[in-house]
Amino acid sequence: MVIELVKTNQDPSLNGKKTLRDTDSLKNQIKEAAKKRNAIILAHIYQRLEVQDIADHVGDSLALSRFAAKTDADVIIFCGVHFMAETAKLLNPKKTVLLPDLQSGCPMADMISKDDLNDFKQENNNAPVVCYINSSAAVKAESDVCCTSTNAVEVVKSFSADELIFVPDKGLGVWVQEQIPNKKLHIYDGFCPTHYQITPKDVFIMREKYPEAVVIAHPECDPEVWRLADFVGSTSQIYKFVDKYEKNQFIILSEQGLVARMQRDMAHKTIVTTFPLPLCPNMKYHKLENVLSSITENKNVIEIDSRYFDRAAATIHKMFEITESGINNKNLWEGPKRAT
Repeated sequence: MVIELVKTNQDPSLNGKKTLRDTDSLKNQIKEAAKKRNAIILAHIYQRLEVQDIADHVGDSLALSRFAAKTDADVIIFCGVHFMAETAKLLNPKKTVLLPDLQSGCPMADMISKDDLNDFKQENNNAPVVCYINSSAAVKAESDVCCTSTNAVEVVKSFSADELIFVPDKGLGVWVQEQIPNKKLHIYDGFCPTHYQITPKDVFIMREKYPEAVVIAHPECDPEVWRLADFVGSTSQIYKFVDKYEKNQFIILSEQGLVARMQRDMAHKTIVTTFPLPLCPNMKYHKLENVLSSITENKNVIEIDSRYFDRAAATIHKMFEITESGINNKNLWEGPKRAT
């Protein structure tokens, strides 16, 4: 049986009990509360659409890191997962960073600790470490540089060393290795449960349903999945590719929030995903209600152990130095189209 999935922008994580009037009232209260505190709201594109709608900036990990680095707000409300809020704090040590719901962790980030990384370094010649941003501040502190899926290849290429360690995502690590075969990457065995939920069988089913569609995968998917795609790219690269490409049918092998946002922004195109929906439950913990309470009650303040702070922050600043100079700066994503 093949299930039609075009209407994923009806967010399956919502319970349907809230009326439009309730939603509009909450959004207005959030905007007023944020203005009073000189607060900025950042939302990852995997968030519920209603949460994206109240954000000052929506984007992927790289875009949101850049927005966090540039803001002159006193308070940052981060609607994403814990490592993203930590990143905002690392870039803004004197600002208040709030995470609306502390349950919103990242299973991939939890797959590696600083001790795990140090053991892995000893096993692999203490090679330089490129650390995916989906990791804790403690792990970043034991690394040489941070990267995102958008700039991972560029960051790895910047090293003169022939061997490097890549942690913690093996899907992205294998993708980077295939783009740079002249370097040896020692890849840690971590993964994203949401992206790894997608199987080759799911791709074959959707190709049969939409034979003219372009298949697009995030590199966090199982390599056996992204090897079946016509295009592999980060969240921002996927959005831009679908927006600009001449064809009008796309099968997206990535998280449902991204798919829902593209369906709304590009309603003239057919954009589908696999079933069961590749939905990150941790990203969906944030709701309008807890965004409001985090602002008004100063709830869930992000703090980072001083033992790790400076070294972790240095890995992010080094990433910026590598990727945001000269011509590269012109290609940086500013997030999706504003909601209307």
